[in-house]
Amino acid sequence: MIMRVMGEGQFQVGDDHLNHLNQLDDELLTALEAGDEERFRVSLGKLLAAVRQYGTPLPDDSLEPSDLILPNVEATITEVTAMLRGEGDGLIPGFPD
Repeated sequence: MIMRVMGEGQFQVGDDHLNHLNQLDDELLTALEAGDEERFRVSLGKLLAAVRQYGTPLPDDSLEPSDLILPNVEATITEVTAMLRGEGDGLIPGFPD
């Protein structure tokens, strides 16, 4: 799956890491729903760090379409809430175990 982190670029992330990323996304969603700014910052940072850790950066001139677009680390709660895919889904859609 190709994930774009706004302002950073694209990362190719293997399917074997999607469940872990989805768990981090669930933590982010919980923080968003609670309006907890501190927990939101930590959760967003953990999610983006995991994408960088597990993903392989694509070249800047790559023309691959992104499967997901993630906010940058400085995004606000309001901006991330606007990016949500649907009620309860978070930024990364659920995947079966």
